[in-house]
Amino acid sequence: MITIQQLSKRFGKLQVLNEVSLALEGGQCVALIGPNGSGKTTLIKAILGMVIPQSGNIRFKGKDIVGEWEYRNEIGYMPQIGQYPENMTIGQVLDMMKDIRRVPESTLDYDLFNAFGLGGMLDKRMRTLSGGTRQKVSACLAFMFNPEVLILDEPTAGLDPISTELLKDKIIGERQKNKLILITSHVLSELDDLVSEVIYMQEGKPLFHKTLQSLKAETGTNRLSSAVARVIAIHEFVD
Repeated sequence: MITIQQLSKRFGKLQVLNEVSLALEGGQCVALIGPNGSGKTTLIKAILGMVIPQSGNIRFKGKDIVGEWEYRNEIGYMPQIGQYPENMTIGQVLDMMKDIRRVPESTLDYDLFNAFGLGGMLDKRMRTLSGGTRQKVSACLAFMFNPEVLILDEPTAGLDPISTELLKDKIIGERQKNKLILITSHVLSELDDLVSEVIYMQEGKPLFHKTLQSLKAETGTNRLSSAVARVIAIHEFVD
């Protein structure tokens, strides 16, 4: 569904992405993890067309995304920190996005809208919202338009435990619909029940891209955090 070939990006003298090549398919929930500064955010922004690489290419369903924008209608993006017009209400933000996306009302997905109880908060202005409620709005918008691809950047940050479980259940349900889900998170314990594949970024390129099952089998562990720690330790020892 998304193919990345020899993607490189520099900001000045800083090499942020270094010939990254990945193949991401539908029906997978992929954890994109790694230390700060490893290139995760730049890679996501490149997929979204927000960053233009110096070399390499990204293909969405076999088509190069350069100069294209319509493919973004098939991607639901949940940023780590949602930026919205502070004077608008939740209802106005939702209506604005509906007007922009122009998707038939009958196709909209209100599962998270209802689960999070946003219907009773439509008149609340964005500037008055807690971080957790703002995160709920971002989640609702990411899923609402039934995209084939979901890119979720630290999706559970600021959410209470119940809301976190509701979101995780939704993610699992969308994966079962053969959608591609890409998640970044520093809380690896929250990914064990969600992801099927793991990409670990280091110094601008993937250190490994493995299925979660094979990663656990290779390391003799049953948790993602333990498996990743063991692989990194082995890699540093070999280096």
